[in-house]
Parts: sequence; structure tokens; C-alpha cells
Amino acid sequence: MAIAMRAESAVGISGRVRAHVSLTKPRIVELLLATALPTAFLAAGGLPPLWPTVAVLVGGTLAAGAANTFNSVYDRDIDALMGRTYHRPAVVGAVSVRAGVIQGVVLAIVSALVLALLANLLSAVLALVAIAFYAVVYTMLLKRRTPQNIVWGGAAGCMPVLIAWAAVTGSLSWTPVVLFMVIFFWTPPHYWPLAMRFKDDYAAAGVPMLPVVATPAVVARAIVLYAWAMVATSLVLIPVAPMGWAYGAGAVLLGAGFLAMAHVLGRAVRSGSPAVSAVAMRLFHGSITYLALLFLLVALDPFLA
Repeated sequence: MAIAMRAESAVGISGRVRAHVSLTKPRIVELLLATALPTAFLAAGGLPPLWPTVAVLVGGTLAAGAANTFNSVYDRDIDALMGRTYHRPAVVGAVSVRAGVIQGVVLAIVSALVLALLANLLSAVLALVAIAFYAVVYTMLLKRRTPQNIVWGGAAGCMPVLIAWAAVTGSLSWTPVVLFMVIFFWTPPHYWPLAMRFKDDYAAAGVPMLPVVATPAVVARAIVLYAWAMVATSLVLIPVAPMGWAYGAGAVLLGAGFLAMAHVLGRAVRSGSPAVSAVAMRLFHGSITYLALLFLLVALDPFLA
């Protein structure tokens, strides 16, 4: 009996740990780091110094985890109404509201301390701004009130490039601003296809995502326009940074592929194809591949120049 009780306790502890980790949305954190670390390489013109790199990885992870934790706790009511999110820890009570808020606050404080001590104060301030923007501006003010929620709220997801650049250089310049804008324009054509697929979920939860309040034709047109803006901005980086031939060629090819997928979605919508959801999800997954490969080129460029 004692052995059984210890086993049950261990399972309970591991389950609580998994619930708290899940609250931070690790997959989103991974994607944010995939843009931050290459930016650090570009800022350093090669291998960045050890401690600023550690600060970006650890501090950035904790900052993103803090923002996602606040989002998970606040959105538990609408998450309960959507098939994609009804099982999240804050919804099912695996993590209490009080514990979630404490977790978010602790992660935010520790992330700022790590960045301030291992890198500099500017990167720490930018991390706190990103957390506040995502938790308050997007989650509390925009998400439930405007179909442009993901456009402006997505700015928080662009902050890691500014944080990484500041951590390595101690300042900001036009190069991280251009990288910021690439991610800013990438966010709508990345997220709206997913929202098209789960439109009914968002409608049931009363969240005015663009696919809920606009026709598929309007959404597809907006996706194409943002995709063109994103590709154009990725090419602006070539003279601004400046970038070498490898990034230039790769950005053109990757951009052409992304635009092709966006236009395929537009044609599917205009033709009334029953495969619109499948095409939208291909664009969603393809957008992740695009961003990861583009920033891989950003990281490699200093070594290939």
C-alpha cells in the first residue's frame, strides 16, 4: 500500500508539473526562439558572446512562458468553449487561477533578471514590454473586441528579435526593426488560415477573428496582401542589414513558395472548393516552415558573406 501511495503521489506531481509547463504553450515558445537566436547571430556578425546568448535563450523562454501563462489563465472561459482548447490546464482546473497568475509573475520577474544580469537592461525592459503587450493589450483588450486582434496583438510575437538584438549589441537599429516587420506581416497569413479551419470554434466562443466576421473571399484577399507585404519586407533586409547572396536567393525562393500557397488558397476560396480547410491548413503549416528557414538563412548569412 505504501508503494502504491508513493507511485500515485509521483504521478500526481508529474501531472501537475506537465500542467504548469503546458500553461506556457511550449510550441509557441520554440517558434519565438527560432527567430530570436538567428537574430543574435546576425547582430554579432557570427557567433554571439556566450552570456548574451544564454540570456536570449533562457530569458526569452521565460518571458514567452510568462506571457502565454497569463493568456492561458485569462482565456480559460473561451478556451472551454472550443474543441481545440477545451482540455487546457486552466480550463480543466489542473492549474488554479491563483497558481497560474503566480507562475506568470515569477516567470516574468526571472526573465527580466536573467536578461538584465547576463545581457543588459534594454533587453530586460523589452521583454517586460512584450509580456505586458501580449497579456494586456492583446489578451484582455483586443482579442475579444476586434477582428484585427491578431494583427496588432501579433506585435508581441515580433519582440524576440528586438530583445535578441538588444541583448547582443546593447542598442537597436533598423535591422531588427525590419526583422520585426517581417514577423508582423507574417502573423496574419500564418494565423488566419488556422482561424478559417476553426472558424466555428471562435464563433461559439464569441471571438471576432476575421474569418468569423468576414467572408472567406475577404479573408483570403487579406492573407494574400499580408503575404506580399511580408515577402517585400524580407527583401528590404538585404540592403538594410546588409545581407549576402545566400539570404537574398533564399528569401526570394521561400517568398515565392509562400506566395504560391497564399494564392492557391485564394483560388480555392473563389472557386468554392470543398478543400478550402485543407488548403488553409497547408498554408498554416507551410508558414511555420517558411519562417524557420528564413531565419536559418539569417543565422547563416554572417558565415557565408
